[in-house]
Amino acid sequence: MPRSFTARHRRSGFLSTAAILLGLSLGSPVVASAQTGSPAGVEQSAPVGLTLESNREALRSALRVDLTFEYATLPLYKGTAGGQTVWYVITDVSNAAVARQLGINHAPKLRNVRTMCPACSQEVRTSDPLLGRAPVEFQGAPDFSPTRTLTAGPSAFPFPAQASSPGAIGRANYSPYVTVEGSFIVYNAPIVAIGDGPFDVTTHTDTHDRTLGINTVNMTVDHLYVRGFSNREPILYLSFESSDWFTAMIERSTFVPALADLQFPNGGGRIDSARASIFTFANARVGLEAPSPRGASDGRGRNPGLTHALSFPIARQDAAIANPQVIEGLRNGGDVSNIFDVFPTNARKRDRDEYSPAWDLQVGVYSDEAVAEGKNGLKTDANEVRRLARRGVITTLGGRPHTRARGVPSASANIVINCPALAFLEQRPRRPRIPAPDR
Repeated sequence: MPRSFTARHRRSGFLSTAAILLGLSLGSPVVASAQTGSPAGVEQSAPVGLTLESNREALRSALRVDLTFEYATLPLYKGTAGGQTVWYVITDVSNAAVARQLGINHAPKLRNVRTMCPACSQEVRTSDPLLGRAPVEFQGAPDFSPTRTLTAGPSAFPFPAQASSPGAIGRANYSPYVTVEGSFIVYNAPIVAIGDGPFDVTTHTDTHDRTLGINTVNMTVDHLYVRGFSNREPILYLSFESSDWFTAMIERSTFVPALADLQFPNGGGRIDSARASIFTFANARVGLEAPSPRGASDGRGRNPGLTHALSFPIARQDAAIANPQVIEGLRNGGDVSNIFDVFPTNARKRDRDEYSPAWDLQVGVYSDEAVAEGKNGLKTDANEVRRLARRGVITTLGGRPHTRARGVPSASANIVINCPALAFLEQRPRRPRIPAPDR
């Protein structure tokens, strides 16, 4: 994608207050072909608000990061699956040279996907060895037609949910992790829409649940991001798939159960695993801790965790520009806001090499004593979480202590979520990853 296109979009300023409140989409309608009268392309771009400075992006291919409507504009690519048109993005790759060429995240651990996890990757066909430069034939695609539902628990104890269902499910042979036929390079290329449009970006019957706009003329997609933390710094990340039914619902992502076979649980810190570690909490304190001028994940903006996210009424509502209360609620703390163990900007190469968009979810549970003493508040650093786990302040779901297996903390819920790094809000996450020592 030409950088002139990027620069042109970065110069956009604020949207009018009226448009924000009404949730108006400023995209153009379907563009008709003069020769046939059939749609030649669809322009359904999300409105434009405040733009994050480009030097805060980790994913350099992102054309723009919008702080008002909580989305990133990404290059869009076209392919097919079973004869149907599909639209996808590319965010990460196992090869450093390809990462530089495409401006995407280098994720060395993805090289373990192809040989170690045939059930959770797919081989695609295309005439060009570099993904995205020619039409691609996928083996499988998501089904975006299911309705996302949620019935939270009682207001005092919303987690676990009484009932839930994700809004998208991976069909047979679908995985976001792909290799081009004849190549060993692994890409993260999640499909975000199917069909030829116009697209449903409100109830998401043919688009990803986090897709706020899609433009097949300019070949861009506007994807809702998540606010989280890494190395004590507020970050932004994207969310596409999860191997767990409930996690897919609360993250507004596609349910792909085969990803649980990805090599392997508790793979954080190991070069032979495709996974890195990510942390959330089942019983962190609910509610915002303090207002923040740049959003809920800046400074002491909120508490991360599942109970917190389920406590917001917007948790059961569709994320869409037509639902401005959802966008506003997510910006002000209504998302899960997980903690990345590492980030592509880390100072040490061995920590950067640990980065993977395939995150091994560690679900922490604060002890009764920690809750009673109010120690279940905001946490922003994986090293701190590990230290608390070793002291018994945090256990795993089911009350199991964090033990050690093969030299690493054993706390995996064996839930894999596909969450590529997008940007940081203030300082670059640079601190070293420090495994918790044995007692």
